[in-house]
Amino acid sequence: MEEESDTRKINNSFLRDHNYATEADIISTVEFNSSGELLATGDKGGRVVVFQREQESKSQPQRRGEYNVYSTFQSHEPEFDYLKSLEIEEKINKIKWLPQQNAAYFLLSTNDKTVKLWKISERDKRPEGYNLKDDDGRIRDPSTITSLRVPVLQPMDLMVEATSRRVFSNAHTYHINSISVNSDLQTYISTDDLRVNLWNLEITDRSFNIVDIKPANMEELTEVITSAEFHPQQCHTFAYSSSKGSIRLCDMREAALCDKHCKYFEEPEDPSTRSFFSEIISSISDVKFSHNGRYLMTRDYLTVKVWDLQMENKPLETYQVHDYLRGKLCSLYENDCIFDKFECVWNGSDSVIMTGSYNNFFRMFDRNTKRDVTLEASRENSKPRAILKPRKVCVGGKRRKDEISVDSLDFSKKILHTTWHPHENIIAVAATNNLYIFQDKVN
Repeated sequence: MEEESDTRKINNSFLRDHNYATEADIISTVEFNSSGELLATGDKGGRVVVFQREQESKSQPQRRGEYNVYSTFQSHEPEFDYLKSLEIEEKINKIKWLPQQNAAYFLLSTNDKTVKLWKISERDKRPEGYNLKDDDGRIRDPSTITSLRVPVLQPMDLMVEATSRRVFSNAHTYHINSISVNSDLQTYISTDDLRVNLWNLEITDRSFNIVDIKPANMEELTEVITSAEFHPQQCHTFAYSSSKGSIRLCDMREAALCDKHCKYFEEPEDPSTRSFFSEIISSISDVKFSHNGRYLMTRDYLTVKVWDLQMENKPLETYQVHDYLRGKLCSLYENDCIFDKFECVWNGSDSVIMTGSYNNFFRMFDRNTKRDVTLEASRENSKPRAILKPRKVCVGGKRRKDEISVDSLDFSKKILHTTWHPHENIIAVAATNNLYIFQDKVN
């Protein structure tokens, strides 16, 4: 990254007062649509908030790039599984946009058990002049109707409506951890701990099980599926990651059930670094194809790895996200932070990758220059147009003035969810119950 892009300007921040923030306000997923004009967030309360980018105006050109609330709706409600005596929480685990094909927008949202397809559309006209109803909607007495009228559309204030179009349910025994829309725009996959299901977007009452790793005896279970994603161009190819640090690439043309992978990516473990925590920190929390479809990016607890699809035996690139935590794994295990699931994202050109860390830090790695930067999303620098300054963590020895000690890091402040605009250097970062949107420095 050039020096200029190390200092990024904050563009908007959507902050909820910490004093009144509840568990339901914590953001659990964030996703740009394919054009970058819309940005959706889901939270633990089952709500989806959609932000729309301001259109450029000649009088205020600097407002271009700001995102304002476009639509808010309740996607999921808490439910209860009476057969298993289990509560199904309303938390939104993932949101995926469908490519726009008409004036309306469509997105998939999922909680632990149910995927829903939502349509978001605008209305600025209303019909008037019905024959059988009066203007208030009351049914008219047919005997009073003496002539036929042609209803007309009258202008009205713009209204954004979110309507549920499909509900895909009853297909997962375990918790859904990811969904991915296929490049054929007709199907998508939903993934839980042991299975991957393939759905048609038009059919809600059945899905096809394409991966099933559940053993006959559950006591023999050694790994679970942590994430899955379709290839961006090849509609028959998808990848899924496991808690053992491996990635399997599958081809749906080979067999109906893709239990046999066509490629297997795993880095051999160094015996000298083996410890009690090795298996936990090697678990992959996120897997993402690059936009050009040539690479896979995976995030485990301490690193981000980039894999070339043509090379299975080791990653092409490995980036240390917060290696200074390696000596603190014991305390991170005790406070359960070691099980946190961080996401990772590519920029639009696949040249820079981003992922989150603790203390509201997030990291960026430039694949070309091999430079990296640590930035912080916090209320202190959330004033509009404020410059973000790179942060450094001091591991030991004498601490410099602008450094923060590893012992001072706040592990309750973590950035798990991030997303990058598909075409521009605009990023969205979810820090607990706050959403920050940053863009490259603009003059």
